[in-house]
Amino acid sequence: MLKKRGQKGFTLIELLIVIAIIGILAAIAIPMYKAQTIKAKLTEVTNAMSNVSSAIAAFYGEHNYFPAAGDIAAIRASLGVSLDSIKRASAITVVGGASGVITATITGIDTLVDGKTLTLTGTTSNVDQSISWKWGSTNNMPPTYIPKQ
Repeated sequence: MLKKRGQKGFTLIELLIVIAIIGILAAIAIPMYKAQTIKAKLTEVTNAMSNVSSAIAAFYGEHNYFPAAGDIAAIRASLGVSLDSIKRASAITVVGGASGVITATITGIDTLVDGKTLTLTGTTSNVDQSISWKWGSTNNMPPTYIPKQ
C-alpha cells in the first residue's frame, strides 16, 4: 500500500501572493508615514506661530492695532515671546497694521516644505473687535501641510 505524504511548507503561488500583499501595503504605508512625519515636525513651527498670535492679540487689545516685528529678536523685544529654541523655522516675521500677518519660513524638515512659508493672518470683527486667525501659505506650500482652520 502506498502511503499518502502530508504537504509540508508553502507552494510557490502562496509565497508570491504573500510577497505581493506586503509590497502593496508598503507602497501605501510609506508615503503616509512620510506625510505624518512632516506634519509632526511642522507642529514646532505652528505652535510657535500660535504663541506669537496670542501675544499679538494681547497687544491688539491694549493698543487697538496690530504690531510689526521684522525678525525673531524684534518679536522677543516688542511682544515678549522668545523663539530662540525654534530650529525648524529660519525666519519668523510679523506684519502689522489693519491685519496682523505672521510669516514663518520652514527649514530643516523635508524638501517638500523646506523654503516654503506658512502664514497666520489675523482679522478683526467689525461687531466686537474679536480676532479670527486663518492659516495659509505664500509660496505653494502643499495644502496637505497647511493646518486646518
